[in-house]
Amino acid sequence: MGTDDIRFIVAAAALLFAVVIGFIVYFVILYRNRQLKNKQEQDEREALYRQELLKTQVEIQEQTLEHISKEIHDNITQILSFVKLSLGTVANTLDETKKAKIYESRELVAQTITDLRDLSKSMSFEHIAQMGLQKTIEKEVERINKSGLVEVTFLTEGQIYSLGEQREIVLFRILQEGINNALKYASAKHFKIGLQYQPDLFNLTLEDDGSGFSPDLLNNQSGSGLRNMKNRAQMIGGSATIKSAPGAGCRINITLNPFKQFYTDGVSHQHSFS
Repeated sequence: MGTDDIRFIVAAAALLFAVVIGFIVYFVILYRNRQLKNKQEQDEREALYRQELLKTQVEIQEQTLEHISKEIHDNITQILSFVKLSLGTVANTLDETKKAKIYESRELVAQTITDLRDLSKSMSFEHIAQMGLQKTIEKEVERINKSGLVEVTFLTEGQIYSLGEQREIVLFRILQEGINNALKYASAKHFKIGLQYQPDLFNLTLEDDGSGFSPDLLNNQSGSGLRNMKNRAQMIGGSATIKSAPGAGCRINITLNPFKQFYTDGVSHQHSFS
């Protein structure tokens, strides 16, 4: 076998080896790409499932709140109104001392009716959609401050515009959840609400002076309410930032682009304003 033959065999072997290596690299890359694609598709399916689950939960919650709202308005307040009227009738047959006590009770019943009607309105989707986010929050702040449970301050910046019914109802529910957490878990005394309207950006800020919590709470089961607030924000095309520390209160910031598309009812929506 001559030198040329040996060189040819070596070159052929090297070429064959390079081709084999090339095929191996190609199939490894192809396999990894398929793995990444499958992982991405799985993540998208899981995200869509979570989105659908959250949307269903929100719809069920809104239906429940709407039902309770109507029950309070149509039944409970009507019964209390009848009690108030009956007390007035009874008072006319009593002496002045007992009459004064009856009238005092009537005033308490009247105040209860007013409070229940305000509560009913805060639960009603139709009422919130009709009034808009800013006016609805004003009424909620007034209702809570009257209760004396916590002192709430509310500040609006910028030119107010509509974010659309879907977004505004979700934002208001996030606000209610934030206030509930501040009262139930943080024992807050003061609560601040801020709305900031910019042409291409909207911010909702919730801040309390309560006991606060460790950031690790967001990663365990007991922080599910806080995670739901984040998920709700994502559902309307926004993002939620939650900052807290033990003894330092809590600050929640919801940010969204008024022109960004968001997913509700199985279709994509885009809200704009003039």
